[in-house]
Amino acid sequence: MITSASGLRALHCTGKVAPLDGAEAAALLALLDGWQLDGARIVRSFGFSNYYETMAFVNALAYIAHAEDHHPELVIGYKTCEVRYDTHSVKGLSLNDFICAAKIDALPRP
Repeated sequence: MITSASGLRALHCTGKVAPLDGAEAAALLALLDGWQLDGARIVRSFGFSNYYETMAFVNALAYIAHAEDHHPELVIGYKTCEVRYDTHSVKGLSLNDFICAAKIDALPRP
C-alpha cells in the first residue's frame, strides 16, 4: 500500500495498468500537492515568473514523461503550465498518472 508521495516517486510506470476506482484515486490524490480531480483525469496548474522559467519546468517535465513513458497533456502559457494526466488505455486514471504527478511535484521551482 502506498502511503506517501515519496512512495509514489519511488515507483516507475508500467505498460500494463488497471483502472483505479474512485476510492483508490481519491486515496492517491490525497498524497499529492495541489492536484485536483477533473472528471477522469488529474490536473494541476503551475505558475512561474516568466516564460523562461515556464519552459525550464516544461523541459524537466518532458524528461520525466520520457523516462517513465507516460505523457501528460500540457497547456502552456507565458507564466503558466497546466498539467493533465489520465491513462488512455484504461479510459481513466491509473497508478501511472499518480506516479508521474508525484515526480513532477518534486521538481525544483523558483
